[in-house]
Amino acid sequence: MPRHRHLRSRTHHQLYSRDSMMYRNPADIEAIRGIMTDSTQETTANSTWSRMLAGNRRFAEGNAEHPWRDKETRESLIDTQNPDAAVLSCSDSRVPPEIIFDAGLGDMFTVRTAGEMLDQAVLQTLEYAVSSLHVSLLVVLSHQHCAAVAQAEKELDALTEHLTHEITDAQERERIMEDLDEVIASSSSEFLKNIGISVWQARMAGLDSRDDYEQVHIAHTIEQLVTSSEMIRDALAHERLMIVGARYRLDTGLVEVLSF
Repeated sequence: MPRHRHLRSRTHHQLYSRDSMMYRNPADIEAIRGIMTDSTQETTANSTWSRMLAGNRRFAEGNAEHPWRDKETRESLIDTQNPDAAVLSCSDSRVPPEIIFDAGLGDMFTVRTAGEMLDQAVLQTLEYAVSSLHVSLLVVLSHQHCAAVAQAEKELDALTEHLTHEITDAQERERIMEDLDEVIASSSSEFLKNIGISVWQARMAGLDSRDDYEQVHIAHTIEQLVTSSEMIRDALAHERLMIVGARYRLDTGLVEVLSF
């Protein structure tokens, strides 16, 4: 059972829902907008997200309560756990989800990789959270000044420069650049395959700032989650799960819900 007081959800929460499941191409800015939909229905997921945002505000304002970290709570969780949310976030040492959301022991099930990169282990871990722990909310959390995105951008630039200089035939070079996503997908670099593709798709949509890349990468990650997991699609379709795309600002300490 949730251990927190109930808080009303905010009407401007933007959630990934079954209505946007046909989203496929993050390079299309209209499609990126479509990945998030407004939800005003009072649900467990909305209440959980409201609590998380309230905790984040406390953290950002220097008023963190550090809840549920006492001996009694620790002992109550020895044999079981019942987290309200799962969080996929970056491994960056400046962005620990439990701290920035002012949460406690047992509140959230967290998976952290550089740049929120997905692989089968991460996917199956999140599926476990949905199917066995019955979390109703999955937050995909990026952050400002992400070094993983910067690394992917650097590798993408090196790749395009290499192709430009190595392929002398203009038509062949143009053809390859048009199909650069296939070249990226065949790369041995996980940064390039998982995050560089988001940078390339953002550029194809005319977006060229690091903020843009980070936002498109969240959209791309959510798309990967939904298209790769029948279990997650089913949970969305039956309204057992909501997915939120969010971004933590290092300069303010606040988490912002992404709008595209």
